[in-house]
Amino acid sequence: MKLLHLDSSALGTASVTRELSAAIVARWQDKLPRLEVEYRDLDTNPLPHLTGQSLAQSDPAEKADAARVLEQFLAADVLVIGAPMYNFSVPSTLKAWIDRIAVAGKTFRYTENGPEGLAKGKHLIIASGRGGLHTGAPTDFQEAYLRQVFGFLGVTDIDFVRAEGVAYSPQHRTDAIAAALASIPEPTRLAA
Repeated sequence: MKLLHLDSSALGTASVTRELSAAIVARWQDKLPRLEVEYRDLDTNPLPHLTGQSLAQSDPAEKADAARVLEQFLAADVLVIGAPMYNFSVPSTLKAWIDRIAVAGKTFRYTENGPEGLAKGKHLIIASGRGGLHTGAPTDFQEAYLRQVFGFLGVTDIDFVRAEGVAYSPQHRTDAIAAALASIPEPTRLAA
């Protein structure tokens, strides 16, 4: 079984989502000793944002990296993504990665009945960190966006490990992280 671990926070060691995503991966590795893990830090190793030039992929190194990103995604059985809420959505570095995996004919296609996701059978765990409280609020564009884009690609088995209100006070942060760590899903669904 293959797990793809992505982090996108710009906060380095102060990042809540990096702490959560590392704990999720460690739990899965502990339960599944043969788990193959690939890691990419989208902050220290970002993909270029889509432009006319990047779509043309005239740079051989950029073309090879884009192909590898898509290949990693397609090969993964499990995805663990550290996705902090930045300005009510996701970091632009994570969006640039999503733009590289949302490829017509590879991860989705259009049919006479509408779009069909081609990346089915994957389990996605989002480690979400939020300074405020947004779950269920009209300000939560992060979760809705991630559910929509990955659902469009065929990934519907999605869990959120969420720490909210981490900017309110040190105690809020501690409590939110503890609650998030307690909600990490066990690797039972795909382990068979």
